[in-house]
Amino acid sequence: MLRPLALVRDDVAAASPVVLTQPAPPAERLLSIDALRGFNMFWIIGAERFVEALRHINSTGALGFVGYQLEHSPWQGFRFYDLILPLFIFLMGAAIPFSLGRISAVDGRRAASARIFRRAALLYVIGVLYYRGFDHSLADVRVLGVLQRIAICYLVASLLYLHLSLRGMIAVCASLLVAYWAFLSFVPAPGMSHVSFAPHENWPNYIDQHFLPGRLWNKTWDPEGLLSTIPAVSTALLGVFAGILVKSRAVSDRRKVMSLAVAGTVAVVFGFAWGLQFPVIKNIWTSSFALVAAGYSALLLAAFYWIIDVRKQRAWATPLFWIGSNALAIYVGVSVLNFQAMLRWLVSGTLANALGVYAGLFVTLAALYVEILVLGVLYRKRIFLRL
Repeated sequence: MLRPLALVRDDVAAASPVVLTQPAPPAERLLSIDALRGFNMFWIIGAERFVEALRHINSTGALGFVGYQLEHSPWQGFRFYDLILPLFIFLMGAAIPFSLGRISAVDGRRAASARIFRRAALLYVIGVLYYRGFDHSLADVRVLGVLQRIAICYLVASLLYLHLSLRGMIAVCASLLVAYWAFLSFVPAPGMSHVSFAPHENWPNYIDQHFLPGRLWNKTWDPEGLLSTIPAVSTALLGVFAGILVKSRAVSDRRKVMSLAVAGTVAVVFGFAWGLQFPVIKNIWTSSFALVAAGYSALLLAAFYWIIDVRKQRAWATPLFWIGSNALAIYVGVSVLNFQAMLRWLVSGTLANALGVYAGLFVTLAALYVEILVLGVLYRKRIFLRL
């Protein structure tokens, strides 16, 4: 039984007196998606703190390179940390054929559509609450943010999956990427005599500044703004295509892995090539960025699927299962329970002096360890925060 925003125990849900009109097919779940989602969330909850700790130790050499990759590109370019949000959206899309396929088969499209709207609305509201909530004036509330973008992408991609054929979804995905490219590449923003992709000189920034209400992340524009959500939907759709491929029983596991790897490589190469004209920029989610990010996401999914679901080598990924199965809980929870602040207080004094420049790194790793242990307890007790 699905309960809006509830801590659900699997055994309790199984005992729910809900009667289905027909037997439900067995639930499908791809463990590699859970593990890769956990890998992704690990960096969401720990990357910034990790970078800060590394900087106190050394900002050059190998540590400097790691710190560089765990920061967003200031504008144009692509670093590892730029992959985090698009990878999450890609994986959300990849999970849609597994979740919605079962629900629509049991309850029909109308019920599935209602569930899609309910989940998207709840996730959007949580996003608004996460960014200052409803106890502030509209000018202080971030109307669009990470969770809100995920909610919108989930809504659109799920409805398209439910009501369009694969060919129709491919046409929509390609149209969104090409239309976004054409608009930004050939129509100058108001006040500009020429087309520009620079900050404050492009259409996404202009629309955010003039039409997006509330608090903007960068004061005059938002990286999760209005116009840039359009190509982000394509990222979710590219994930849907990956999910359809992996779910197919007509394709061998080896063929699935090879197809993901080849498609991912082609997307990365084509995306960077497209970036020579339409730069790879996460802050406005250019079409080239969408392809590069989806390409790397497909390559990671190919690797995780081969190792975890095909080769059945899963023990190493146990902590990732814990994180990936409770992604919403850890995302919201780290902002409520500041384990790092608690540990920093415990380490202060003699121990901090003994650790020296490594004190910050110790606290960061210890906080991550505690957070993962808590998720492990929730996982073993089958307690998950679900929409």
